[in-house]
Amino acid sequence: MAVTEPAPVALSPAHDGILRRQALRESAARTYARSLPIVPVRARGMTIEGADGRRYLDCLSGAGTLALGHNHPVVLEAIRKVIDSGAPLHVLDLATPVKDAFTTELFATLPRELAGNARIQFCGPAGTDAVEAAFKLVRAASGRSGLLAFTGAYHGMTAGALAASGGAPDVQVTRLPFPHNYRCPFGAGGERGADIAAQWTRYLLDDPKGGVPAPAAMILEPVQGEGGVNPAPDGWMRRMREITQERSIALIADEVQTGVGRTGAFWAVEHSGIVPDVMVLSKAIGGSLPLAVIVYRAELDLWKPGAHAGTFRGNQLAMAAGAATLAYVRENRLAERAGTLGARMLARLQALGADHPSIGDVRGRGLMIGIELVDPEAEPPTVTAENGDAPPPDPALAAVVQQECLRRGLIVELGGRHNAVVRLLPPLTLTDEQATAVVDRLADALRAAERSPYRRASAGPTR
Repeated sequence: MAVTEPAPVALSPAHDGILRRQALRESAARTYARSLPIVPVRARGMTIEGADGRRYLDCLSGAGTLALGHNHPVVLEAIRKVIDSGAPLHVLDLATPVKDAFTTELFATLPRELAGNARIQFCGPAGTDAVEAAFKLVRAASGRSGLLAFTGAYHGMTAGALAASGGAPDVQVTRLPFPHNYRCPFGAGGERGADIAAQWTRYLLDDPKGGVPAPAAMILEPVQGEGGVNPAPDGWMRRMREITQERSIALIADEVQTGVGRTGAFWAVEHSGIVPDVMVLSKAIGGSLPLAVIVYRAELDLWKPGAHAGTFRGNQLAMAAGAATLAYVRENRLAERAGTLGARMLARLQALGADHPSIGDVRGRGLMIGIELVDPEAEPPTVTAENGDAPPPDPALAAVVQQECLRRGLIVELGGRHNAVVRLLPPLTLTDEQATAVVDRLADALRAAERSPYRRASAGPTR
């Protein structure tokens, strides 16, 4: 399929009317719709067609949900097969052949040390529900209530998940420094910065006057997604595993966005070789439909019946779509493909930075890529825990880049603490030609944004 620049098309009355009614009827909390004013009507693979007739390359992929892109044939076939079979679609937590097939396929992909001694809990439909379940599990198993989380984290929008993400106060959550090569909180960066972060964590946990509530668990993302695409160094991940094991603290790996091949390994924890006690899984495991689970060591399974439930934890269509997706990614080695193609895109984007001082950093793992935009003309900042010695982030420029990308038929997301990181989450089925088109369109959008008179305008809400 040729990837061509879409021609401008006048907005249709249907397109305008739908957007107008959405603005009138939906809550002020709507997010993506504000910065992406499109009305999708058809989609296949990486391409979305809007009601205005325009076509877009989708590098948002349902915030990482669509591992195989939109409407992949194996996913559609799996869904039709369940519907045509007459099987029940709603079964609470009863055993079904569809659930058994999903669980079997999922366990076949897990790190071997965990899969051989694991339990699974089907949660509500979203990743945040699985995060809450993980917190309940470890607290019940340990008798402790404290949680260890990291700066820049994002684990969901429910109360406990928000507290672990830094979005709501919780005296039971202790915030730890997450290593960051570009904006190191200790002004060091690299291995030295990661080493200091690990030492600080060890020191704080062993300080009897440190004020840390007895922790039931530590939760971390192998790559912080919403936090700005910050990959955790493999050595630091191994240190966190050692620290938690030495102190009988459960380690929870939030693989909601990093899982199912996105980072170049089937599960991102495999890069470092660690085996967590609990894995939180959602997004891509449902094959585009709502599904969330936690998988954990059998020794933690001390819940009483009914300790964690949910009406929609038996989504048969999602389990069928998920099993088909997991099998397709595994059988076609799409994780390996994501690693190879992602490295190629990363290199091209890093080379682009040589001609654009507004590109402060390009980072990522596999097909999870972030480009942090900065203001190189601003006065050099004082070294702070927030910025290190890097130029200040430029969220206004990032917002203009996102809109310029949209004009060129490319959908991208923003993230990071200041929404100054342009994020790419293309499907794992991305072709070489599409990867080239994504980088070309992004580069052209950046050039246009740098010339834009609106560059310093307030970006406003973008999520």
